[in-house]
Amino acid sequence: MVPSTTGGTTVGADAPAGPGGGAGAGTPSEVPAELRRLAGPLVDAMARSGLSIVVSDPRQADTPVVFVNAAFTRLTGYAPGEIIGRNCRMLQAPGTDGQVRAAIGEALRQGQPFEAELLNRRRDGSLFWNSLVIVPVRDEAGRLAYFLGTQADVSAAREAPGVQAELRLRQEALDQANDRLRVALSTSGVMASWDWHTEERRIFGDARFAALCRLSPVEAERGVAPAAFFSIIHPDDQMRIRLAVGGVLRGAEVFSKEYRIILPDGAIRWVHARGRCFREAGAGGRFLGTLVDVTDQKRAEERLRIAQSAGGVGTFEYVRGFGTASVSSQFCQLLGLQPAQDLPLRTINAVVHPEDAPVIDLTAQPRIGTVSQAEFRITRPDTGEMRWLTRRGEFQRDTETSDLRFIGVIYDVTDAKRAEVALRRLNEGLEARVAERTADRNRLWRLSAEIILVSRFDGEITATNPAWQAALGWSEAELVGQNLFTLLHPDDAGRVRAELSTLSQEERLARFDSRLRGRDGTYRWISWSAASGEGLINAVGRDVTAEKEQAEALRLAEEQLRQSQKMEAVGQLTGGLAHDFNNLLTGIIGSLELLKARVAQGRLEQVDRYVTAAQGAANRAAALTHRLLAFSRRQTLAPKPTQPNRLIAGMEELVRRTMGPAIQVETVLAAGLWPTLCDPNQLENALLNLCINARDAMPDGGRLTIETGNAWLDDRTARQRDMAPGQYVAISVTDTGTGMPPDVVARAFDPFFTTKPIGQGTGLGLSMIYGFAKQSGGQIRIHSAVGRGTTMRVYLPRHLGEAEADQAAPELATALRAEQGETVLVVDDEPTIRMLVAEVLEELGYTAIEVGDGAAGLQVLQSDARVDLLVTDVGLPGGMNGRQLADAGRVLRPGLKVLFITGYAENAVLGSGHLEPGMHVLSKPFQMDQLASRIRALISDA
Repeated sequence: MVPSTTGGTTVGADAPAGPGGGAGAGTPSEVPAELRRLAGPLVDAMARSGLSIVVSDPRQADTPVVFVNAAFTRLTGYAPGEIIGRNCRMLQAPGTDGQVRAAIGEALRQGQPFEAELLNRRRDGSLFWNSLVIVPVRDEAGRLAYFLGTQADVSAAREAPGVQAELRLRQEALDQANDRLRVALSTSGVMASWDWHTEERRIFGDARFAALCRLSPVEAERGVAPAAFFSIIHPDDQMRIRLAVGGVLRGAEVFSKEYRIILPDGAIRWVHARGRCFREAGAGGRFLGTLVDVTDQKRAEERLRIAQSAGGVGTFEYVRGFGTASVSSQFCQLLGLQPAQDLPLRTINAVVHPEDAPVIDLTAQPRIGTVSQAEFRITRPDTGEMRWLTRRGEFQRDTETSDLRFIGVIYDVTDAKRAEVALRRLNEGLEARVAERTADRNRLWRLSAEIILVSRFDGEITATNPAWQAALGWSEAELVGQNLFTLLHPDDAGRVRAELSTLSQEERLARFDSRLRGRDGTYRWISWSAASGEGLINAVGRDVTAEKEQAEALRLAEEQLRQSQKMEAVGQLTGGLAHDFNNLLTGIIGSLELLKARVAQGRLEQVDRYVTAAQGAANRAAALTHRLLAFSRRQTLAPKPTQPNRLIAGMEELVRRTMGPAIQVETVLAAGLWPTLCDPNQLENALLNLCINARDAMPDGGRLTIETGNAWLDDRTARQRDMAPGQYVAISVTDTGTGMPPDVVARAFDPFFTTKPIGQGTGLGLSMIYGFAKQSGGQIRIHSAVGRGTTMRVYLPRHLGEAEADQAAPELATALRAEQGETVLVVDDEPTIRMLVAEVLEELGYTAIEVGDGAAGLQVLQSDARVDLLVTDVGLPGGMNGRQLADAGRVLRPGLKVLFITGYAENAVLGSGHLEPGMHVLSKPFQMDQLASRIRALISDA
């Protein structure tokens, strides 16, 4: 690490300190902890080295010096305290070459090695030529940590002309020798060769050396700085090779190292560098050497090592007459010995069990070309574990000693031996276990309370267990050879035959029930579990007759309970209906009686009041029947633009009566509420159900709030509520009742789930409301807290349009009258209705034909009488209903207009079919003006 960015440190290996040497000269500085960690034991060698060494830290500002050894203080005259923390530029002399300074600075900025000679100055002011070598030191992560610099005083060599002349002569002689050497190396497979002139600190190389170092052949012939030699060495190997080269340059003669180099194309190759340093008296040394590519050899060695390690194979080689054997590291590992290249035979054989043959048997009679194999046990010295190993070897003639070599491998077979022992033990115990299991099966066969059957696929019984005797009275002798189908109940034979047919085609477990005839002629229910195998049916049957009888008894009890609940519900319904209709009929009858009395008295001024009262009561009765049909889902319902505020206002009185006096009813209807597209009858039904649920949750009274509002749901809110984003109308029903716990809220919409006692709830109300909301494109949400109440909020999509307005039917007096003497056939079994309809028709100028049943109506249609419109009830006596009459009439008179008047729902007319064009329905009761408008519209369309 060179501590200067523009100069170099000056160090001379054995140069004395100049005059005026500082205090403490000759003493090394303290070693930084991180440097000691990175360099390890080399730090002490650096401190005691006769070569001047200086270390600087490039991570600090101005790259200060952090360590110098004693040789540095002797060379420069500076004590450690005078140089530590300062930059080595302080050593540069005024005459230092500017290009050298720039080259040093560039090398330091790039973190690259550098070599140069430059003029430096000692502490006493004397000058000397410094041969500077800079090396970067990196940490484990490859980051630059320090620069290490070595310095040598080469002033005498540069200033002695005689020495220079001698060197030139020697160089010429050496060049001639190099030429001869290059010729020899070019045919020897050597990768490159070098000639390092230690005195001149120049390296000369052949063309191959130049190519490796990214130099031109001319530069290599002229010589380059030693940095070129180190520049191609892999960073991980540089420190090791630098130290080895330094040892050669300081006196060691032989250099032989394997290391990695980086080729110009980036490839990494392993080389074996061999060299020698030659010295002559009075002359500098020359370090000559070659590089041989050993990459393939290294790779082969690594592959062999990996293969042996992965395969758990150790190798050995023994030459007869020697006391040791050459072994691999895996060989040592298998025997539990410390790794070594050679092991004494006594050490190897000592781990073998005394009763087994040794690994290498000195007493064995060798036979060349014959493979010898032996198995032996060892006790590992490191763990004490006993292992089984196999040795395979072969004797070969040794070409060097003419004696025999025993070459072989060993590998661990402990797992195989253990498996062999386990298999032997398994085989030994197999017969005992088979016998035991056979005995268990026989005991199970004899003692099982369930009947066991083996039969062919055609039903022929081949084996049965004793349980048949106890369950059905049949012995095995009576059953074997008999066909199973002769014992089956006739109603079950087809189902069992199908199961057996399926089992014959696929292997699976079949479960089914059937009845079997016992020896006493009675049938017992058997629950079978059957499977096929080896061309037979194996079945186990359990007598479930008692369970079947209990299930049937339970079903009858449940049916009775449902019937009683139904009767209770009918009783509650009819009681309520009777109450409401009695009130309405009282109004109608009373008004008509007073009307009759006032007419008889001639007091006609109050007649209109009684007529209006009777009509009002009759209309309320009609509305009640329509609502009942809608609630029972018998009325044909269709979505249409609906204004919820108007619908809620129309049913508010009904809600108040339903809630009773203990519950306060409040409506909060938002102004500007959007219309929605839904079935208004279903919406009214849903809201009334929610109100009834709220009433039941407030047995001690409370407050019921019906609230409406517009809602706009964004993407996040819509996802949380399982809805599509957009605009919705929200209708909330809130009570102050008992509330619901979370587990009840989670199941509230499940069909048939109810918290009410048996007979007081079906569990279908909320599930029907949920279905209505989802079918309408909306959703229903529950917010509830125990003891605080519940809010049920129904979301329905906004309809971009206006709600349909309620249209009043025209008064009878203003209805359109007949224009061409049209004839209407009226078919109804109720004389009063026929009379009223006929009078309305005559009032409007139509001709009415009245009949009381379908057969009479068909006779009219078969005649030549003019019929422009058929008005018929649906339920008619005589075997022909109104729909059948209409269909027959259209056969006789295609295009016949039909108006059904019925006290049932429209579904009763539709049945499973549909209304054809020109067919309409008017539900009873109806007002006469409604009848007139509908008749006129039908005849006008014709």
